[in-house]
Amino acid sequence: MKKREFLKTSSILALGSLAAPILFESCKTKNAVVISDKEKEKSPAAAAVHVLPPLEYAFNALEPHIDAMTMEIHHGKHHAGYVNNLNKALEGHAWANLELTEIFNKLMPNDNNTAIRNNAGGHFNHSLFWRTLGPNAGGSPQGKLLDKINTGFGSFEAFKTAFSEAAMKVFGSGWAWLCLDENENLFITTTANQDNPLMKNLVQKSGTPIFGLDVWEHAYYLKYQNKRKDYLSALFNLIRWDRVTEEYNKVIK
Repeated sequence: MKKREFLKTSSILALGSLAAPILFESCKTKNAVVISDKEKEKSPAAAAVHVLPPLEYAFNALEPHIDAMTMEIHHGKHHAGYVNNLNKALEGHAWANLELTEIFNKLMPNDNNTAIRNNAGGHFNHSLFWRTLGPNAGGSPQGKLLDKINTGFGSFEAFKTAFSEAAMKVFGSGWAWLCLDENENLFITTTANQDNPLMKNLVQKSGTPIFGLDVWEHAYYLKYQNKRKDYLSALFNLIRWDRVTEEYNKVIK
């Protein structure tokens, strides 16, 4: 081989060796369900893949009420795990291209879709949870939502008491919810595991959740250990009532 050809070949091989790790990292990113808008436009299948929504705030932004390590694990491990496992469970499934709410409508007791039920619920529930929390939040809702709470529960303080009591009574892992029923009346309910009130065939009372509070131990144990009541009290400092109001406005006619 001539010297010029040798140098050319060596350069190509060197570029290939540099590109390989980049391609590998790209594949890892795609496997972690981070998919670009261009990929979604090119492939209908890619558009149906569920993705982990990024947090709108830093992991430490909710301190001192929720610590940074809890947020990092909760979002980056638990929620990410639900997303990845949901995509796996939906591969080749008849529901693969359905929205989460459509999937919830199809779930039935004792069917063979436990993995879809658990992971679709986990993905939806956490997405709403992160969206309705934030730093420099708390206080109380305003306007029509506050009026609705006052009408339904007597006062905002009475609502907080009722909501906290419901969350405290969740045995083991689950969620407490503020929902609207079909008549647009507010109600409080709870669900086990990653179920939610949109799973109308699986819950005692169905409705549209506008706020959900995670009472799984992984949501608070690093900071609060078994003191769920302290965690619940702290969470009221983080609720973005403007976002809860947005969810409320999506439902009312």
